[in-house]
Amino acid sequence: MRDSLVIIPTYNEKENIEKIIRKVIELNSDFEILIIDDGSPDGTAAIVQVLQAEFPGLLHLEQRVGKLGLGTAYIHGFKWALARKYEYIFEMDADFSHNPLDLIRLKEACMNGADVAIGSRYVKGVNVVNWPMSRVLMSYFASMYVRLITRIDIQDATAGFKCYRRVVLETIPMDKIKFVGYAFQIEMKFTAIQYGFKVVEVPIIFTDRTEGVSKMSTRIFREAFLGVIQMKVNSWFRNYKR
Repeated sequence: MRDSLVIIPTYNEKENIEKIIRKVIELNSDFEILIIDDGSPDGTAAIVQVLQAEFPGLLHLEQRVGKLGLGTAYIHGFKWALARKYEYIFEMDADFSHNPLDLIRLKEACMNGADVAIGSRYVKGVNVVNWPMSRVLMSYFASMYVRLITRIDIQDATAGFKCYRRVVLETIPMDKIKFVGYAFQIEMKFTAIQYGFKVVEVPIIFTDRTEGVSKMSTRIFREAFLGVIQMKVNSWFRNYKR
């Protein structure tokens, strides 16, 4: 078993899934892949099952019934990883908005002192390709809003491309992580910082998907907007001692 696991949640990603799996495995590094598929009706899981025969021991699949949400998919993956001996555990999208080559840079950041490394779109200006200006502004100002409410010094608070050292996920009580969309990403960063872990941002270029359909919705943004306030208030009554 290798020391790094890349968790990729999927729902209807048949256009992208084989290509992203091959790109990660072609890195020829210490990465294994765990696909968490939420019952994709387009056959995403079946494609992964075929590829498992080609990449035994490197490609893993967990299938869930129904679309249960991004946050619960990652928590499922975190628990799966912690039941094994991975030291570095990654979050990554299936649609190539995250460049697989940047996995190496995120891992290097954690090997060199970070507890959580974030692939950040905003730590050096705005590095987003193919997004309409309205969505760029919404995402950018969402991160400003998070900094204002939570007082955490993270430029890209909603980023979903991350590497965790194992100890971080062993420390955070997963049953207290409540959100499922953008707010999940914010909550994980906020909680890691509250526990005293070192979180660093690694500049990346984010490229919007060219195939498949975006899962973004106004409901997800609404959850993030209201969830940040709720999360901050709840933190006043929690003990974050390790």
